[in-house]
Amino acid sequence: MTDNHTPLHTVHVPLGERAYDIVIAPDAIESAGARLAQMFPGARYGIVTDENVAKAQLPRLTASLDAAGLGHTEIILPAGEATKSWSHLQSVVDQIIAARLERNDILIALGGGVIGDLAGFAASIARRGMDFVQIPTSLLAQVDSSVGGKTGINSVHGKNLVGAFHQPRLVLADLKALETLPPRQFAAGYAELAKYGLIDDEDLFFWLEANYPEIEAGGPARGEAIARACAAKARVVVADEKEAGNRALLNLGHTFGHALEKATGYSDRLLHGEGVAIGMVLAHRFSAKLDLAPSQDAGRVEAHLKNAGLPTTLADIPGDLPPTQMLMDAIAQDKKVSRGQLTFILTRGIGKAFIEKKIDPEAVATFLEDIR
Repeated sequence: MTDNHTPLHTVHVPLGERAYDIVIAPDAIESAGARLAQMFPGARYGIVTDENVAKAQLPRLTASLDAAGLGHTEIILPAGEATKSWSHLQSVVDQIIAARLERNDILIALGGGVIGDLAGFAASIARRGMDFVQIPTSLLAQVDSSVGGKTGINSVHGKNLVGAFHQPRLVLADLKALETLPPRQFAAGYAELAKYGLIDDEDLFFWLEANYPEIEAGGPARGEAIARACAAKARVVVADEKEAGNRALLNLGHTFGHALEKATGYSDRLLHGEGVAIGMVLAHRFSAKLDLAPSQDAGRVEAHLKNAGLPTTLADIPGDLPPTQMLMDAIAQDKKVSRGQLTFILTRGIGKAFIEKKIDPEAVATFLEDIR
C-alpha cells in the first residue's frame, strides 16, 4: 500500500535546465503545499483560477498552501473560452503586479486549459518572466494543455494565435478533481487523450478501446491512461520543443476543430475537445478520400469517439454553421499555415499520422461541402 502523498505516476519531461515532472495522484492538490515549499523556498504564490474551479478546488489548494506556511493571493476569472483574451491577460498581469508578486515568486494555474494557457502566458511576460506551476483540473488539461509549454490567448482572427513557449516548473494532475467534471467535459478531454494513440501508437488506441469503461468509471486505468498520454506528449515535446517539425503532429484534428470552434463563436455549442474529436474523424475521412488511409480505420475512430460520448460529424453540432468559405477562411489562419500553404495532419491509418504540406484548398473545400 502507498501513503496518501505517494503519486500513482510520475512522468519526467527531460528538457535540460527546464526539465520538470508531471505528478499524477488522487491527492496532488492536498500535497501541493509541502511539495512547493521544498521546491521554491521563500516564494509567494499567485493562484489564477476561474469562478467554477474556485468553488470546487481552490479551498483544497489554499488549505494546502496555508498548512505549509506559504503566502498566496488569488486571481479569479470568469469561466469559459472567452477568457483567453487580451483584456483578461492584462487583468491578470495587473493583478500580479498589484499583489507585489516578484519575479522569483510563482504563479499557479489552477483550472482547465483556458486558465493554464492564459496564466502561463501571463507568467511568461509579467516581470519579464516568472516561473509557474500547472495544476490542471480537467482531463483535457491534464493530458494536453498543461504539458509542453504552449501558452497563449485567442485573437479575433483565430484560436491560440498570440502566445509564447514557456515551460512550467511542475505539473500536478489531481485525479480527485476529475470526479467533479460533468460528463461532457470529461468526454471532451478524452478526445485529446485518444489523440495520442491515433498519432503514432496504435497499441495505445486499442488499449483505450478495451479499457474505456474503467477509464470512464475512474478505476486504475484512468491514472494509467493519463500517464501514458503525458509520456507520449513529453516524447514529442522533447524532440521538438518549439514546433519546428514533428510536434505539429500533436495538432491532429485541430485544423478542422479550431475552424469549427471559431464558427461557433468559441461558445458552449462546441467545446475544444469536441471540436478536436470531429476534427480527428474528418482528418481520417479526408485521408481516406485522398486514398491515403483505409476507410474502415476512419469508421473505427468515429465509433470509439462516439462511444465515449463525443460528437463526430458536423451534423452533431447544434445550430447552423456558416458557409464552407467561412470555414476555409478560418482554416487559412491556422498556425500551421506556412507561406500561405495549408498544412494538414493526415493519416495512413490508426497510429500513422503524418504532416502533409501544400494541401490544395479546393480539395478541402470540396470535402467540407460534401460532408455538410
